[in-house]
Amino acid sequence: MTTVFMFPGQGSQALGMGAELFDRYPDLVAEADAILGYSIKELCLTNPEDKLKQTDYTQPALYVVNALSFLAKVEDEKIRPDFVIGHSLGEYDALYAANAFDFATGLKLVQKRGALMSAATGGGMAAILGMDGDAVNTALAELGAESIDVANYNSPHQIVISGLKADIEAFAPQLEEKGAQRVVILSVSGAFHSRYMKPAANEFESFLSEFSFGSLKIPCIANCSAEPYTDESIAQNLVRQMYSSVQWMDTVKGLRAQGADSFVEVGPGNVLSGLARRIK
Repeated sequence: MTTVFMFPGQGSQALGMGAELFDRYPDLVAEADAILGYSIKELCLTNPEDKLKQTDYTQPALYVVNALSFLAKVEDEKIRPDFVIGHSLGEYDALYAANAFDFATGLKLVQKRGALMSAATGGGMAAILGMDGDAVNTALAELGAESIDVANYNSPHQIVISGLKADIEAFAPQLEEKGAQRVVILSVSGAFHSRYMKPAANEFESFLSEFSFGSLKIPCIANCSAEPYTDESIAQNLVRQMYSSVQWMDTVKGLRAQGADSFVEVGPGNVLSGLARRIK
């Protein structure tokens, strides 16, 4: 059996996530609290001021819970994945699992990423249900929606678009007229995985230059290309990821072509498991 560990990203957060993990890994939790300047356990279990919905809190929280979930799964089930992948933010946990960096370094990167993405306001995103990527791109071209990018190729029937909030809201009903079963406006503050994240990505690139990375012990597939990371491409891919489409469908298809037959979601929720089932 060829096993893939999948780490979820923003949108999979939930009140109470990690409840069984925080006391199990007190040293890592204390390390996280020291880096973040607040209690990660309190954030996840009580959600003060509804902060779990805020990007600069959501991303560190998910990174920590995903990472602890990975450690627990490896310890409890004595299994090691043959490949690791992560959806957007989840890619940082995939790289942590693959030995690109230690827990603390990954959290520092995620904290900075979340802060930069949170500061990029004025954007919006929408999930297009019932259309594949080619149909969405064709529809956007026919509508003259040059200001909108495809952010996520999630499955054959779920595509996410990204752009200025006003443009997303204006074109959403027109996409339904073009054949989408439904267009769901997402509750986000920015146009993630689009050209509008380039300024944030440039700033993140400068931040990344302060870090060095380890040799990968497990193959990790990059969101931005659906190709394997190399030891030399870690920083470059993490920068590209912020403004590039998440090539999730091609990632899963490519792994299936290499014989992957077990896709295991590691972290809260089951969003990625559902997507994997729909990708043949």
